[in-house]
Amino acid sequence: MNNHVNTRRQFLQACAGSAVVGALMPSLAFSKNAPSDKILVVIELSGANDGLNTLVPYSNDAYYKLRPQIGIPAHKVLRVDDQYGFNPGMVAFKNLYKEGRIAVVHGCGYAQPSLSHFTSMAYWHTGAPNTGERYGWLGRLADAVDPDLQANYLVNIDERQSLAVTAKNHMPLVYDDPDKFVRKGMHHAREILDIRHPANQSSDIKNYLNLADQHAKNASQLIKSTWDNYKTPVDYGINPMGLNKVAAMISAGVNSRIFHTSYRHNAFDTHVQQVNLHQRLLMYVSDAIDAFMKDIKRMGRQNDVTVVVFSEFGRRAAENTSMGTDHGTANHMYVIGHTVKGGHYGKAPSLTDLDDGGNLKYTVDFRSVYASVIENWMGYKNSPAILHKDFDKFALWI
Repeated sequence: MNNHVNTRRQFLQACAGSAVVGALMPSLAFSKNAPSDKILVVIELSGANDGLNTLVPYSNDAYYKLRPQIGIPAHKVLRVDDQYGFNPGMVAFKNLYKEGRIAVVHGCGYAQPSLSHFTSMAYWHTGAPNTGERYGWLGRLADAVDPDLQANYLVNIDERQSLAVTAKNHMPLVYDDPDKFVRKGMHHAREILDIRHPANQSSDIKNYLNLADQHAKNASQLIKSTWDNYKTPVDYGINPMGLNKVAAMISAGVNSRIFHTSYRHNAFDTHVQQVNLHQRLLMYVSDAIDAFMKDIKRMGRQNDVTVVVFSEFGRRAAENTSMGTDHGTANHMYVIGHTVKGGHYGKAPSLTDLDDGGNLKYTVDFRSVYASVIENWMGYKNSPAILHKDFDKFALWI
């Protein structure tokens, strides 16, 4: 490897996680030469979504004993079978499930769980609990499946870069508001160019910074153009969670294959008066995902896209004294797509055999879902090289 590449990678790694990352990506390109046509969209429900009031075990008396005030009454549950039903706000999710588009993986978690939002989210982002892993699992996946480092292969729809997309070699495209991307990108690019005196820069660094400045301009223009040219009759509801921006890029033919977006700002941290707020949040999530599924079908791309939904942990099994729930452990994950084999996967945690903290005992290591996605959806058959360990896989796709 030549010195220029070494210098470039060292520079990118030094910038990783900062606000400048969104500005320093290769210029966008439209290409049909991606390693795979498969697209992965990962949605983060920040704040720790309450799984028990999302997919309600309405036939289990223990659920109502644990939650006499905030448990969803059986007659209000949107039933999908004789044991479970979705929260009343999730009409669109119920319909997707009935169509066989949603796989529910029960009891997802990890050993020695952290109840800290920051710490646990870092574990989910890296796919490597308690290790100090520097790179995100999606970043490592991008490096593995696309060693040629195609432009904008990895995309993060957010105000700032998530650890999940931090990669050793790939530079993720990070943006939130397409209309403000030009101004923000150029501002950060100018900061980088200004803070280093030319006399102290090697020619490689100076050349790369100048190139990065031009790439930021190109990327800004193309993102705005992609967004401005995107037209859809589909209504994404109150909070699209960035999925409309993902759809715009897919519609434009941009060769992005891995997306990460989120419902941000710890929205699901429902310690107080949970019931009505949680129902509204779940309605927004349900409507946005359903809209995205309709939109990609309208484009004819429905067989190319899988959506994965996760949260950093679940909530405590029992309600608290503030009509809410506190930080817990195991939770559901959802895998959604037109080629997904819908239904229940894994073993649901017991509601009567809780841990010493009153939390659910996890039954599925969440990295089993990651491994399933890596091998059975993205087609990279060496998931241990990405996840540092071999995990059981689920046959989640047709």
